[in-house]
Amino acid sequence: MASIDGDRAPTVCVVGAANIDLISYVPRLPRMGETLHGSAFHLGYGGKGANQAVMAAKLGARVSMVTKLGQDVFGEGTLKNFRRWGVDTTHVAVTDEAFSGVAPIMVDDEAHNSIVIVTGANDLLNADELERARPAMAAADVVACQLELPVATTLAALRIARADGVRTMLNPAPAMTDLPVELIELSDILCPNQGEAALLTDRPVRTVDDAAAAARTLIDRGAGSVVITLGEAGCLVACDGDIEHVAGVPARAVDTTGAGDAFVGALSYFLAAGFALPVSAARATVIAGRSVQARGTQTSFPDRADLPAALFT
Repeated sequence: MASIDGDRAPTVCVVGAANIDLISYVPRLPRMGETLHGSAFHLGYGGKGANQAVMAAKLGARVSMVTKLGQDVFGEGTLKNFRRWGVDTTHVAVTDEAFSGVAPIMVDDEAHNSIVIVTGANDLLNADELERARPAMAAADVVACQLELPVATTLAALRIARADGVRTMLNPAPAMTDLPVELIELSDILCPNQGEAALLTDRPVRTVDDAAAAARTLIDRGAGSVVITLGEAGCLVACDGDIEHVAGVPARAVDTTGAGDAFVGALSYFLAAGFALPVSAARATVIAGRSVQARGTQTSFPDRADLPAALFT
């Protein structure tokens, strides 16, 4: 597949976490010390970085993943899953010093859940491994990061990308307070959701006007451009002095898990393909809307063949 700028495929490098979701379905959440019989179990491949990499690859990008796995069955499965979707694993490191990242999840009959995240090997991705991945970052059209790795690791990745003149995108998730201002300054595109934008700016983000005010604040703090996702209301794009609201796409939501990652992965693809930021955000909104119409995370992400050809022209 060719980029609109030439014959080279859009190229994305994702520096982020890979986790295994271990989901048990139970009639109710257990009390302390209690053992319950569950009705079903599901193992899913996740982690924000991994999800975004798979979404970009499903759309046709050449994607490289930079992360760290444990030397265990979960790590082996994650590697196979990346390769299944065509994600380059050259810079997926493996360690015997920690297990792969996992997220044991219990979901009851009312859809309430209890989640424990153990980041494990993700936390051990080090500066030497990032430096070895530098050629993959330098060759990318977009380097995408999140906040599931240690902040120092994400900072190092963004510094490398910025030094090599590569467009950077930060999805500041999971939300955190006291985000180092350098992370914002190193972000050519900062892409939070409403809650994350509210936390970053210490102001409510409930409406499109609220999002516009938050975006202006984040640009004043050093972000090149800002895209704030608004759930079913679409997203808000602030770039080059303009602010634009992109309306959401009507969809019958079955499972919203991973919709944000579908958006960010698709946004990475379209930016790498040479589309302008507002156009990229509008098309990523369509793809995120498709993802909520099926269950699961990566399994709910649409393939390019299932999408209108007009999205790619």
